[in-house]
Amino acid sequence: MDVDGIERLELHAKVLGRKRMLREVFVEFHHVLRRLAERYFTVGGLEVELGAGVSPMRNSYPQVLATDIVCTDQLDMALDAEAMSLDDQSVRAFFCQNCFHHFPHPERFFTELERTLKIGGGAILIEPFHGPFAAFLYKRLFKSEGFDMHYPSWETPSTGPMNGANQALSYIVFVRDRQAFERKYPGLEIVHQEIGGNYLRYLISGGLNFRQLLPDALIPALKVIEKLLHPLRRVLALHHIVVLRRAS
Repeated sequence: MDVDGIERLELHAKVLGRKRMLREVFVEFHHVLRRLAERYFTVGGLEVELGAGVSPMRNSYPQVLATDIVCTDQLDMALDAEAMSLDDQSVRAFFCQNCFHHFPHPERFFTELERTLKIGGGAILIEPFHGPFAAFLYKRLFKSEGFDMHYPSWETPSTGPMNGANQALSYIVFVRDRQAFERKYPGLEIVHQEIGGNYLRYLISGGLNFRQLLPDALIPALKVIEKLLHPLRRVLALHHIVVLRRAS
């Protein structure tokens, strides 16, 4: 199938409907996004999810506007994250689940954040982590995406929304090149970073593209194992969360 076509969303919706384990993981992501927004963003305004896909945050929080690069029945509108049709200083929060690394020109996205965010508002990104297991796995997982922590540029030679992305982009921008980011965008503060803890269930669920490895009946046991493995999350985790806030 064409991973850049609308068929991807239709098939992913069918896959998600069959996977309770994965649905629960996505709902946990929604709650993490909400918790961090309430903690770090101090203003009112629009709440917008970019790249909402088949598990939009509005399923858990109906006030969140669901957008993607294409518009389907599940999404409110199509929106280009690098040239958004939103008013200046109109947005309280942007939520991004595994979509930032698909932006071919991240600097345009940051410029749009500076334009559209209210002071005290911000963006929360859930992205591939850069720990040892994540780096090993992501390099081998998808033919259409890479994971290159040493790539010299923030921009990647994407040929479509899902093709050519560098899954290590959040590491490159917010960890490796953090000083450059802070110098270029002094109005955007990195106020928080944390590591996701539901990586075991995400991996075993197979995500949206692979076969589930264990039955849903084992979900409670997997949650216990995740808690026991918490001290090893920097080694084993698959996602991390970055919170940006507009300061000026």
